[in-house]
Amino acid sequence: MPNSTDDAKARMLAAVGVADVDELFEQIPDDHVSRTPNGLAPGVRSEATLRRHVRRLIDRNDDCVANASFLGGGLWQHHVPAVVDEIVTRSEFLTSEWGTPSSDLGRNQAWFEFASLLGDLLEMDFVGLPVYSWGSAAGYAIRMAARMTGRGEVVVASSLSPERLKVIRTYCGTEGGNDLITVRVVDVDPATGTLDPAALALGPDTAAVYLETPNYLGVVETAAAEIAAAARANGTETVLGVDPSSLGLLATPAQLGADIVVGSTQPLGIHLHAGGGVGGFIATRDEERYARQYPTLQVSLGSTTEDEHSFGMVLFGQSSYGAREDGNDWTGNSVYLWTVANAVYMSLLGPDGFAELGRTILANAQYAARRVAEIDGVEVRWDGFFKEFVVDFSATGRTVAEINAGLREHGVFGGKDLSADFPGLGQSALYCVTEVHTADDIELLTDSLRKVLA
Repeated sequence: MPNSTDDAKARMLAAVGVADVDELFEQIPDDHVSRTPNGLAPGVRSEATLRRHVRRLIDRNDDCVANASFLGGGLWQHHVPAVVDEIVTRSEFLTSEWGTPSSDLGRNQAWFEFASLLGDLLEMDFVGLPVYSWGSAAGYAIRMAARMTGRGEVVVASSLSPERLKVIRTYCGTEGGNDLITVRVVDVDPATGTLDPAALALGPDTAAVYLETPNYLGVVETAAAEIAAAARANGTETVLGVDPSSLGLLATPAQLGADIVVGSTQPLGIHLHAGGGVGGFIATRDEERYARQYPTLQVSLGSTTEDEHSFGMVLFGQSSYGAREDGNDWTGNSVYLWTVANAVYMSLLGPDGFAELGRTILANAQYAARRVAEIDGVEVRWDGFFKEFVVDFSATGRTVAEINAGLREHGVFGGKDLSADFPGLGQSALYCVTEVHTADDIELLTDSLRKVLA
């Protein structure tokens, strides 16, 4: 490349006032910098040679298609019907995912259908366009509750995802900052893995209780309705996190008494994309006091003539798009295209499809847990779970890291290692089983575990 000459580099370094390129990256910790040669000869001039080299590197990866994967913990392996991919990649949506109203080629209607379908699933009337992730949605929802109540504390359960908790703490601010919200973590009952309403200790400054069901460890919070009632009696908002794939089987957030509902859109027709497909939704009742606190964009439906309808933005001025730094909060639009996939997926399943999906996931997960629990020294921690469950290997004398390394040799991705984030659980792992797992997959898992533990 022309700018790779020594003279060009020297002039660029002089222009920015540094003596060496390494000075530009001094903020990166030393243990984060790779010292391993990349295997390229200096000055590769052949694109074909470079392509072969990169291809060899990529081929070293293992994926969740070639292996039986039991990983979850925030990204789950669900079946995505082919028609979802077909529609979401149409140029009408890809080219107008964002832009001026004149560029809308069905985008606004797709967004409206997403909000309507998700609202039906949650039994909540007001749904905003998604934000970056479930954690972001939870952070925004807690800030909504703090603005509504004028209070400065949120209570969360210790079973919360460590990553999601970090995101929530970021949104709640730091000491000395503006609008600080204190995050108080309450321990769950070790016998059940659920939150005891008596442990909440709600006070006059508690703006919100943030609860998830099923929680991060897979357990359904059986006292969610009781917790929501206790919060309401205290003038506290209940922010409930849910997995939408469970709602054809479990009680809806509205039935549990939730005020603000959040969750991930990834189970609704989105492939495993790591950081690129984990949009988070926010939903409430259709009441102005909630609507006025949304930081997200909303799409509404109106009549232009007797026979025509139009779709357009509402409450635009309270978002960061309309008010910039004076908006309720600052949001971005990196996941709006996924609303099209979500809408197609939800319309394909319908109520009966979601019910069948929920029953299938529950049956598969319960069967897998029973088979795993039959292995000597292995214990499944709690009953009452959906899709994910905690497997304790402490009695085997082996670490989860050792077990997972052994499973990899058998073409199996074992459960997520919980030993660092939840040391009280010993050598435990979070296993995920969905509708895509077959009896053969579960037999492969149990047979491989027996061999690894032998």
